[in-house]
Amino acid sequence: GGFLVDVYRMGYYGGAGARHMARLGPFKASPQTVPMMTMERLRECAWEKSASLAIPKDWPCGVYLAKLTRDEPHGTQSYVVFVVKEHRPSDLLCQASDLTWQAYNKWPGKDSLYDDGTPEVWYTGPNVRVSFDRPYAKYCQCLDSPLSSGSGGYVLWEHPMTYWLEQQGYDVTYCSNLDLHLDPGILKLSKAFLSVAHDEYWSKKMYDEVTHARNDGLSLAFFSGDTMWHEIEFYDSSVTGAPCRAFARKANEVNTNMPEAEKLMGVKPGTVGYGDWVVSKASHWVYEGTGLKNGDRIPAVIGWEYNGGPADIPGLEVLATSLLHPRTDAFIKEDHHHHGVIYPCEKGNWVFNAGSIWWPEGLACPPGHVPARVGDVGGTFGVHPAAQRLTANVLNRMIKDYPRRA
Repeated sequence: GGFLVDVYRMGYYGGAGARHMARLGPFKASPQTVPMMTMERLRECAWEKSASLAIPKDWPCGVYLAKLTRDEPHGTQSYVVFVVKEHRPSDLLCQASDLTWQAYNKWPGKDSLYDDGTPEVWYTGPNVRVSFDRPYAKYCQCLDSPLSSGSGGYVLWEHPMTYWLEQQGYDVTYCSNLDLHLDPGILKLSKAFLSVAHDEYWSKKMYDEVTHARNDGLSLAFFSGDTMWHEIEFYDSSVTGAPCRAFARKANEVNTNMPEAEKLMGVKPGTVGYGDWVVSKASHWVYEGTGLKNGDRIPAVIGWEYNGGPADIPGLEVLATSLLHPRTDAFIKEDHHHHGVIYPCEKGNWVFNAGSIWWPEGLACPPGHVPARVGDVGGTFGVHPAAQRLTANVLNRMIKDYPRRA
């Protein structure tokens, strides 16, 4: 059979959510072999090339989806997600969380870092690995979205942030977790770095480079939850020899190898839960123009995984303190509180942490987006003007207070 490829750049584009960049093909295709599993439950695809794309020089930096459409009568579709980088100065550097997408990727059916097909769904054995040399399966958590086939977690959790940032006209460039690990010099080109949605898996090098950049004057905005929960170590591809094509957790215990992560993020690890953002310091400048008072709520923007208590950092201020509902009895813990925080840095820059995977849900609902919801969150779920204004206040202040760095 054959297939066509339609390439889209994701963004606002007058409310369309994407711009059609090219149609490629038709290409001929044939069945490819599912690779055997190694002792580490690793599958790496040594497939024949069916199609290729050289990125045109005039394509702007951004997150792209290539939609694959099979010939009729089948007409089945899937995506390939990729990031086009650009080494230029920008106000904001927005990171795609591709390490976490891959950690939860079950392709060809049960081979994520978590699920080996046994009744113990969250099992992780010793030295279990996953590879980027395979497609993304339909995403496996919290909601059912056909658009997640091939797109990792981008369409589910991150597209609302991209959509809103570009709707507001911010000067933004993009990178992936892998880009940050392999090319950390990109941090020197922007005024603020954005961690978005589900950003759970980091390498020690990523952590070190972002810490150094913060100390050098880069502001950090964590519009994410469950962030830096696991440290990973990379392996080269056994198929191509390319670096950093597979990875494993460095330890099974959370934060074992990055115990200082909270000193960077401003908050401690949390767990699984959901609820409202409850204002605790309405006098702070982040709330300017929101109309919010202490005790007011931004409904349902906390979940499904979050960050917990505030870290011991000079000048840190707690902006919100929320008692959350556990997703199931298995996740009940004595202190089930979420905290949103901010702290100033020595160079005049800032670190803000919303501490929630779902924060981008409060900013925008692009076409085709399936809003996340787990249980009865006790309020109207979705876009909220206070979340939009708070986010704008944080980013505008970070851009305005950007220090001159050596």
